[in-house]
Amino acid sequence: MASEASRAGLTGGCQCGAVRYRIDATPRGGILCHCRMCQKAGGAPFMAFVGSPNDKFALTRGKIAYFASSDIADRGFCRDCGTPLTYRGRGADHVSVTIGSLDDPDAVTPNRQLGAEARVHWLDDALRAPATSVQAWFEARNVASIDNRQHPDRDN
Repeated sequence: MASEASRAGLTGGCQCGAVRYRIDATPRGGILCHCRMCQKAGGAPFMAFVGSPNDKFALTRGKIAYFASSDIADRGFCRDCGTPLTYRGRGADHVSVTIGSLDDPDAVTPNRQLGAEARVHWLDDALRAPATSVQAWFEARNVASIDNRQHPDRDN
């Protein structure tokens, strides 16, 4: 919801809950990055990020582990569960967090794309493919429930 993107105070964290963070600023525009490094780092066709000034980004629990994915940037992740969390250019005045790690990923709408040369050719077609809910997928497989070990989308 684009109207929510202007608010400050976004929170997020990793899948297991070992790392939690807060952004105390209006996020800088969201992006989708299709570059090959982002594809490999996220294990996905693209990664989605939103930026925050360094001094407005704070860890509220845990510690981020880093991988120097190139000589210009470090990628932050949870050492326990592997969730990709940040991208930080060396010497940059801001950090980018993965939109999927936000407690409310709808709070930010990406408004530009990077790495278009590596965009997978099938993405547009795939996004037009038939869609179903997870609940319907479970029902079709006679799965009554699962033991979900994912941390809830909020601090607790």
